Amino acid sequence: MSLRKPRRSTALPQRQRGAVIVLIVIALVAILLMAALALDGGHMLVNKTRLQNAVDAAALSGAKTLQLGMGSSGASIQARDAALNTLRLNADAAGNGELDSGIGTEGVGAFAIVELSNSVYGPFSFPGPVDARFVRVSVPSYSLTGFFWSFAQSFGNGGMGDKAVAAIATAGPPPCGVVPIMVCGNEAQHDPENGNFWGYEFGDLVKLTCSTPGSPSAGNCQLLDFPGASGAADIREAFCNGIKQCVGGTVVTKPGMSWGPVAQGLNTRLGQYSGPVGEACRPDWYTNYSEPLVTGDPPTYQGEGVSDGGERGDLWAGAADLVDIKDWQEASETCANNPGTCTGKRERRILNVVIGDCSAAGSGATTLPVLGTGCFYLFQKVEQGAVKEVFGQFVEDCGSSDQLTIQLYKTYIDNAQTPSNDS
Repeated sequence: MSLRKPRRSTALPQRQRGAVIVLIVIALVAILLMAALALDGGHMLVNKTRLQNAVDAAALSGAKTLQLGMGSSGASIQARDAALNTLRLNADAAGNGELDSGIGTEGVGAFAIVELSNSVYGPFSFPGPVDARFVRVSVPSYSLTGFFWSFAQSFGNGGMGDKAVAAIATAGPPPCGVVPIMVCGNEAQHDPENGNFWGYEFGDLVKLTCSTPGSPSAGNCQLLDFPGASGAADIREAFCNGIKQCVGGTVVTKPGMSWGPVAQGLNTRLGQYSGPVGEACRPDWYTNYSEPLVTGDPPTYQGEGVSDGGERGDLWAGAADLVDIKDWQEASETCANNPGTCTGKRERRILNVVIGDCSAAGSGATTLPVLGTGCFYLFQKVEQGAVKEVFGQFVEDCGSSDQLTIQLYKTYIDNAQTPSNDS
């Protein structure tokens, strides 16, 4: 066997020329592609923000007009015209030239959709129901100048679709479905910027009925007298679904009470049914609460005083960590992020309670000034015994007594209460 000396490569350097140029071209294309996406992405973000601001303003304008014309013929058309006109004015403003071009010659009526509903959850339509209070404005697709968008698509990114943005917004009055209960507030302690609403702060556990310093009038456990709510069935419905009217500047206290229907109506929100309650009285997504129940004024749990809720709403009594609003918030968020996993209805445990000025309280039925309305979390079930107690944890201001106040809401895009990603 002969050993052959390995031969050295005789390839000449000039035969490898051009390889580096190919790599440079590929790198340049990649850099250009990233630059193109950055330019188009920034352009989309700016226009998305401008469009959302315009749509928000349009929804607020439409809802305000609807509220002012409530009950009049043509109110829905007036609300739609106001919303579209506001969107048009925003497009005409300095700096919004591209939005103006996007609306085009077909007009703002072809660019945006205006719909109405009597519930923030929908369903929305036009002209909507006769008792519509909420206005939803949506722009399904606002096409933008492509710049390098086509260039990016040509490199295998055709799935990116057309360069367009969308926006949607819902606006309406503060909640009007109040439960017929009033708690006493202190106008001197109203400091919203520091989280104090007429003496109530987030997480405060409040006895909503028959509380100290006492009822606003003799024989009254802080229940209110609303027109049309007289018999037991009306009372159950009022505490199950709220009074279907907005609060004005004053309310009238109601001496005496029918406690059984009060408890029956409220307990449906926790999935507990007794008495002739309707199917519309659905439970909340989350129905847990601590047992035995909190009782007394100030509130106690198994003989221990209940501590302040604090920033997270945590409530403690001795060593017991009570089931409170923080647990409800976490459970509700889980339900919202996993549609179809929870039964019942969203936020049924939030009670819209009137906050009034009790300084003018007298005997019998008394007319008292309204300071506002507060959202209280229904803390536990309501007993039907001799002790007449409803406990709630304060959440936030639910709107002032000025019912011309209009606000933006989270937009829900179907009857399953799925929140929109664009709102």
